[in-house]
Amino acid sequence: MLLYRRLVGAAGLPTDDVLVAGLRAGDEETFACLLNNWSGSMLRLARSFVSTTASAEEVVQDTWLAVLQGIERFEGRASLQTWVYRILVNIARKRGSREHRTVPWTSLVPDHGPTVDPARFRGPDDQYPGGWRAFPERWPSTETEVLAHEVRAAVAKAIENLPTRQQVVLTLRDIDGQDAGSVCTLLGISAANQRVLLHRARAAVRSELEEYFGAVR
Repeated sequence: MLLYRRLVGAAGLPTDDVLVAGLRAGDEETFACLLNNWSGSMLRLARSFVSTTASAEEVVQDTWLAVLQGIERFEGRASLQTWVYRILVNIARKRGSREHRTVPWTSLVPDHGPTVDPARFRGPDDQYPGGWRAFPERWPSTETEVLAHEVRAAVAKAIENLPTRQQVVLTLRDIDGQDAGSVCTLLGISAANQRVLLHRARAAVRSELEEYFGAVR
């Protein structure tokens, strides 16, 4: 899991005060840096509220325009990223309503079923019920650049294959570094729902990586 966290972790960015100062000064390099780091996850988040990818792209564009127009009003009560994402969610919800995509996150029950094949665990009559029959194999090191690149590609593919809700929660938590409370507020979901979606997303990505490493051994 440590390897997984390192692979999905977000690239380092300057502090919020540096970013805000750059945006207020109209610095193109600062804006490009934020575009490169946040636009992908913003698109995934927007897509969970609207009906098409094209519509989500327009939401992201409208969000960046609103950010540039409103950056002078940023007060720092939340992180810059959280502030930007709140703007995006508000725009996406309004657009989703116009598109008659009215199913809210709060009405979506977390997926059911086991996150890991039950056959991998000991049965109720075993001496150690619920324990692993055999512990998962240790993943190899990704010290070589070629292998590291391949593994990052495998992680990206696994994330793209997740259901939209799981993909959004995983992106916000593990890639963008948002805390659980911020994610619940942004998406309007309960803490329990957030935990389930995150757990299932992490389990699915880890399962994909397990298969990948099994194939390359």
